[in-house]
Amino acid sequence: MKQKIRELWKILFGRTTIFAVLILFQIAIFFGGVIAIGTKVLIANNIIGLLSVIILIYIINIKQNSSFKLMWIILIVATPVIGVPFYIFTRLQPGTKHIAKRLEEEFQEQKTLLLPNRGTVDRLRADSGNEYGIFKYLYEDGRFPVYDRCGLEYFPLGEDKFDELVRQLRSAKEFIFMEYFIIAKGEMWEQVLNILREKAGEGVEVRLLYDGTNMMLRLPRGYHRKIRSYGIKCRIFSPMRPFLTTHQNNRDHRKIAVIDGHTAFTGGINLADEYINRKMRFGHWKDTAIMVRGRAVDSFTLMFLQMWNINSTKPEEYHQYMYKGMGVEEDSSVTYGGYIVPYGDSPLDNEEVGKRVYMDILNRANQYVHIMTPYLILDEELTNALIFAAQRGIDVKIIMPHIPDKKYAYYLARTHYEELIRGGVRIYEYIPGFVHAKVFTSDDEKAVVGTINLDFRSLYLHFECATYIWDNPVVAVIEEDFMGTLGKCRRITLKDCKEFSLKGKICGKALRLIAPLM
Repeated sequence: MKQKIRELWKILFGRTTIFAVLILFQIAIFFGGVIAIGTKVLIANNIIGLLSVIILIYIINIKQNSSFKLMWIILIVATPVIGVPFYIFTRLQPGTKHIAKRLEEEFQEQKTLLLPNRGTVDRLRADSGNEYGIFKYLYEDGRFPVYDRCGLEYFPLGEDKFDELVRQLRSAKEFIFMEYFIIAKGEMWEQVLNILREKAGEGVEVRLLYDGTNMMLRLPRGYHRKIRSYGIKCRIFSPMRPFLTTHQNNRDHRKIAVIDGHTAFTGGINLADEYINRKMRFGHWKDTAIMVRGRAVDSFTLMFLQMWNINSTKPEEYHQYMYKGMGVEEDSSVTYGGYIVPYGDSPLDNEEVGKRVYMDILNRANQYVHIMTPYLILDEELTNALIFAAQRGIDVKIIMPHIPDKKYAYYLARTHYEELIRGGVRIYEYIPGFVHAKVFTSDDEKAVVGTINLDFRSLYLHFECATYIWDNPVVAVIEEDFMGTLGKCRRITLKDCKEFSLKGKICGKALRLIAPLM
């Protein structure tokens, strides 16, 4: 008898029965709704419902970061009338496909120009079979080769980089390529612009590429035409248009300057006065950059030309700008040795190069990983990598701003603090102001300096670039700067997390729903 009761109980309250009852309940609601509010409205509603199911099945099965998938699933389930058409729009956007197609065409045109040196590869493999793997990935999947015997100089502040940039620009004899996310009127830009005008007047080819967001926020309308009047070639990447387009979400976040093909700069520093502390916005602005000299500059040259020619119909004579760093005279102010890869990251090639490099550093570290980043908006994979590194006994330290430039980004970052701290990661805030540096160092042997933040926009949505460095003496200089910066920081504790403002906690947790868009 008891056995029969148990079987009946399983039938009545089993998952299959409950699911069947809910289906019947949905059918009852449907037919009841037809009578109550009319057939046309319900037909439209059910078409949306059917599309929702189809799109959800598609989302679950496509190759995409799980955080993006979850965001879309929540949006479509919670507000299908908004979520369904918006998702269809983003997937069918022709502008994005055009840029992706052009970049691939340019790569096919250029692929023979960036071939790895066989001797360099063999020496690298002999020096470290373990390290060889990341360099192999950066070439075969990221499309950027490894170089040796190149010079590097690290700049711990924007002021330091600016002084050297001015010196190098004034020495230009053949060409200057500049690609920047932000340009704003002020002392820094006016000095750079005056040099560019002078050089253009001397016959030096000068090209300037800046992101389209400057049109709305920092530069006057038609400013590019004024630049052209000085003899400078000027283009705007993805100009802001008064119509809806998703490719405007993919910004050119790179900061690249190439002088005569033998010297290049990258890092976090844009062309605006706050980056060199001539203008105080969020306390002291801590930023970094690196200068590359030698053959590796070819990679930056082609990165620039790829972006420059996205909407160009005239073929580019790439060869005339290449191999200028071969045999360039060594500069006593820079350090030589080891191996480097300047690399770019595109949001349109389905390869998360920036994230993969950071993950590789975390996963292969033996002693420490030290990080400076302005933002900390992480997916589950990066969160787990940071915590697992700490659990393995790796000293994982992250320096964040104490005075944020964007409150919403800071609130989001704070939602990660407690989990990371409990997992063994040490988080510090830079008390004098704002950290805009994007730096990784590890084990006294490797470092990354570039434009790539630890947030969704940098890792998935923006065009970015960086330099991966291994076994060059400049790594010690970068680590020394990290430790010096750490001395100006305050460590965040679990107590600090609990005492953080209620408003900040609520805003941060709510914003995590749309974190992949931020």
